[in-house]
Parts: sequence; structure tokens; C-alpha cells
Amino acid sequence: MTASTAPGEKQSLMQRLLGGIEKVGNKVPHPVLMFLYLIIGVVILSHILFLAGVSVTEEIAVPIPTEVTPNFYEDTAYPIEGLSTSPSDVQYEIRENTITINSLLTTEGIRFIFTSFLPNFAGFSVVAVVFVAMMGAGVAEETGLMAALIRKLVAVSPRGMLSFIIIFVGVLSSVATDAGYLILVPLGAAAFLSVKRHPLVGLAAAYGGVGAIFAVNLLIAPLDAMLTEVTNEAIALAGGQPITVLSNFYFSVASAFIISVVAALITDRIIEPRLGKYVPEGGEGDTQEAEAPAGEGRGLKFAGLATLAFIGLIVLLTAPEGAPLRHPVTGEILGATPFMDSLIFIITLIFLISGIAYGIGAKTISSSNDVIKAVTKTFASLAGLVFMLLMISQFIAYFNYSNMPSVIAVVLAELLEQSGFGALPLMIGMIIVIMLLDVIIPGSLPKWAIFAPIFVPLFMRLGVTPQTVLAAYRIGDSPLNVVTPLMVYLPFMITVAQRYQKDAGIGTIIALMVPYTLIIAVAWIILFIIWFVLNIPLGPGYPVSG
Repeated sequence: MTASTAPGEKQSLMQRLLGGIEKVGNKVPHPVLMFLYLIIGVVILSHILFLAGVSVTEEIAVPIPTEVTPNFYEDTAYPIEGLSTSPSDVQYEIRENTITINSLLTTEGIRFIFTSFLPNFAGFSVVAVVFVAMMGAGVAEETGLMAALIRKLVAVSPRGMLSFIIIFVGVLSSVATDAGYLILVPLGAAAFLSVKRHPLVGLAAAYGGVGAIFAVNLLIAPLDAMLTEVTNEAIALAGGQPITVLSNFYFSVASAFIISVVAALITDRIIEPRLGKYVPEGGEGDTQEAEAPAGEGRGLKFAGLATLAFIGLIVLLTAPEGAPLRHPVTGEILGATPFMDSLIFIITLIFLISGIAYGIGAKTISSSNDVIKAVTKTFASLAGLVFMLLMISQFIAYFNYSNMPSVIAVVLAELLEQSGFGALPLMIGMIIVIMLLDVIIPGSLPKWAIFAPIFVPLFMRLGVTPQTVLAAYRIGDSPLNVVTPLMVYLPFMITVAQRYQKDAGIGTIIALMVPYTLIIAVAWIILFIIWFVLNIPLGPGYPVSG
């Protein structure tokens, strides 16, 4: 069960609110049907707005067409965040663009619905990412490596620090885009279960770290390079000096630590008390901590040696000048490079190789057939998820075809620009608008391509530096990731939750994550206000105001 209020015990307002959200949310149709209804709604609404002649004109940052030499290392997963796999030297320019609503009930719209159904799903690369990432994780789980790693993590983590550790690892995992959703979330749930804490608390902590604190990190991620390039094109409109990927580095590092602490407090003070003690359904999912198998030590030794050997191979493919995983032009390792684009594949191989090595050492596998069976079993468990992703891919494609997301974004941006507020209130307003738009446009890059040409020049005229505008954008881009129905991994979160609670649904996940969204948003805005008022540099050589 999800709550554990004793008979006669009075629930707090927060508990009643979250319980209501869960109850209502779980009564909505199955996610497949829900997205089918949304598709029908988009089709009808697009035609109504088309007949009304709705359109907007905007300035938007678009990439300059260049001749591209095909390569074969681009495996970055970008459907959640809209990251481009292009090198960091891709140039953007600002163009004026009139956006009109496209109807899905015209001849062209109907043609698009019928002809794009297969391409929409085939091009929805999140499906490939799920299968690739879960291949390695599935082998590691079936051989017993995951359970062994969880036991070690729990053994070295003070009970009071477990939430923070899982959340902070989730924040760091954003450098590898989707890996955190697919690997860390199930691991977080299992880690909490192993110490007799509610597994859905661990799920919520991991999901919060990966999704609600996505846009900051201790490392320079591919997202930083792309956002910086779009920002520089917007800066050019006002005749300013371009910035670098380090422009938000101090703010990003501080946010990663501080907001992780906030999320850990949410986990321990709000989520866990609400869920209470975990009682398995039907006697399944024993909460007693499993004893370590006899061969675990030997298996971990084999896995460690195999992992070190593989990491050594990756170093050889990355460190030397002209190495295959360096950028072919600039020679860089970090940023939008082959190494960063290969992270999901590298992580998959690490889990696959270490899982096989653990199985050999612990004698939990005896032949290659056992490895194949583990992969097959993992893929079979994803069938329901794939069906949901099929419907989600169609909804996103039809919604984008209608141009409604872009029209909504431009209208809200213009209203905010014309409000006449001062710099700081206007910036807070921008953060709130971006948060609201994140519900319908989860991608980081598409939203910034729309907002940067509007707000960067505007704030520069108010004496606010571009790096400050970019820092504000990072805040708005993250907290609602974990509650938007357009989050493509929401079905996967439901799948993980149903391992421990059979009746878990969309309402269960949203009720778990609403406290993270609200409290993280408020705490992050307060941090930004303090940073702005005290004029603390956002990065090396990058002040808040010029």
C-alpha cells in the first residue's frame, strides 16, 4: 500500500492533497488509452484553431545548414531533452518566422497521420535506448551483480545519507542523459527495499535526482554546449560578447549540491512518512535483507577486474591525440563529442561485461546461453512499455505537427516581455513561464531556441548578463520534468513501481513527485534570488550583471 495512516490518526493537509492526487490520477484511463484520447483532442483542436486563422511571428535560433559527413558514433539519446548530436561547432542564426496552426483534418494533415505512423515510432529513439540500456542492466540483474552492488552501497552508506547519495548520483547521471532513468531508478527502489524502507521512496528519490534537477551538474555536459551556442546567437542580436560553456559553472555546481540536499529532505520528511512501512502484496517481495551468496566476494572481484580492463580500453580510445572518441576537428573530449555521445553505449557495455564477469566468478551463469536468456527475459518484460511508447510517439508527433506548442510558447513569452516588470521580477516570471511550458515542451533545446532570442536581448538592455538569463532558464527547465505526462519515461516509472505495488499508476507517480516539483522550484528560485542580489559570479569571469 502507499500510505500507512493508523486508524483514527489525523492526516495532514499535504497527505490529504497527495492522497487525492493519487486517487484521481489512478482513475484516469490506462496510459495507452489516455494518449489515444489526447491524440483525438489534438486532432480536433488543431482544426478549430486552423479555421480561426491562429498564427504568431517570432525570432528563433535555427542551425545554419552545413554539409555533414556521416559518422557512426552518434548514439546520444535525445527525446527527453531534445539534445542534438551535432558537434559543438554547429552555428546558429536568428530568423524571423511566422508560425501558423496546421490542421490534422485537412488533406495534408490526414496524409501526415497515415504516412507518419511508422516513421514516428521508428524515429522515436527512446525505444532503442530502453532496449540497449536494459540489455546490460538486465544481465547484471540476472547474474546477481545488481543485488551485490546494492548490498555494498547500503553497507557503506549511513542510513541518513542514503537518500542524498541516490539523489546526487541521479543529478550526476544527467551527463549520460537517459541512463539515470533506466538504471538508477530501479536501483534506488531496490536499495531502499534492502534496508527495509519503502521501495517507492527510493524510486521517488532517484527519479527526483535524475529528472527534477536535470539541467545542472558538476561536469560539462553536451546540453551545456548546445544551450551556450543558442545563447551566443541571441547575444549577437544585441551586439554583445559570446559566452562559453563555463558561464554557469559555479551556479551549476552549487545548485547540484544544494538542491540535492533539498530533495533528500523532501524524501525523508515528506515522502517516506506518507508511504510508511512497506507491506508486500500477497506475500511477495520479502523485505528481509537477503544474505550474500557464498560466491559474491569472488564475483565482485571478477566484476571489478573486468570493469577496470574495460575502462582502460575506453581510456586508450579517448586519451591519445587523434583517438576515435575525441572530437574529430577540435580534439576535445568533453562537450558534444564522440565520447559524450557514446556514454549510454559505454555504460551498457560496463554493466554487460561486469555482469558476465560477476556471473562467472559467483558461478551464477554457466554458459553463453544463460546470458542470452537474461537479455531475452529483460526484453520480454518491456513489452507493455513499448506499446505505451508507440502511442506516446504518435501524440508527440501530431502535437508538434500542429504547431500548437510553439504558438503557446511565443504567446506566453510576448505577454511576459510586455509586462513592464523590473529585471528580477521579470526573470522570476520567465522561470515560471518556462516551468509551465515544460509540461508540453519537455525538451531543453527547443524551448531555449524560442526563448533565447526574446529574453537574452531584453535582459541585456536591463543590464542583466546573458549568463544570468541562461542560469534562470536552467531552473525553469527541470522541476516539472517529473510530473509532465509527456515525460517519455513516465511509463517506465509506472512499470518499476508496479513491481512493488500492483495497482500503481500515473496518479501514484505524480503524487510521489509533486512535492519535489513544488519545493525544488521554490528553493531553486530563492537560491537564484540570493545569488542575483549578492552578485555572486555564475562562472569563472562571468558576473551576474555587467
